[in-house]
Amino acid sequence: MTGTILLVEDDARIAEVAQAYLERAGFRVRHVFTGREAMALLSTESAALVVLDLMLPDLSGEAICRELKELNDIPVVMLTAKSSEEERLAGFALGADDYIVKPFSPRELVARVQAVLKRSVPADSGTRLSFNGQQLVIDDRNHTVTRRGTPVRLTALEFRLVFALAATPQKTFTREELVDKVMGHNFDGYERNIDSHIKNIRRKLEDTPRTPEFIISVYGLGYRFGGVRDV
Repeated sequence: MTGTILLVEDDARIAEVAQAYLERAGFRVRHVFTGREAMALLSTESAALVVLDLMLPDLSGEAICRELKELNDIPVVMLTAKSSEEERLAGFALGADDYIVKPFSPRELVARVQAVLKRSVPADSGTRLSFNGQQLVIDDRNHTVTRRGTPVRLTALEFRLVFALAATPQKTFTREELVDKVMGHNFDGYERNIDSHIKNIRRKLEDTPRTPEFIISVYGLGYRFGGVRDV
């Protein structure tokens, strides 16, 4: 697996180790120390993924992640000493694709980067789903969602989550099942992270997020898709 990884890390020792392991795995790595350097580089070059330290000397990693997701949805792996569950959930709420807590195993970092990149490659299934008389259309051919003809801007991970639910309307999925389907791996904390992504999706997709029409909570179990599929 190849591609350019942008590593944003102000600790030279950590950056050196991370870069060495990523390059050994076949990646081209560009390393910068600050958020402003990262944004300047991305204005002229492309990156397959960003490994982003949250505690930078100039801009906050959270602000950078938010901007990356709003501009072009580059996959982001957060790298940080912030280890509480609330802090991890906040990171996923911003659209982060993965979250690694320092100190970390460089081999784990490589594995996480590879997994995120694999999940980010669109699967050309050619499936187009429509619901409630074309009010909601989910097109897996070009990874788009429209609501009453208006495009809904979702991150790649949010799209996979919506598509996984909508592919089997009215079926209840546990959080663990959604983690396996959408993220491809499971470890402590990820089930709660699904809730953060669902909250983001409802804010973008639903007319009234507190009383959702499509992404329905099933108390004590998980979530189901509430739309009626068009024939």
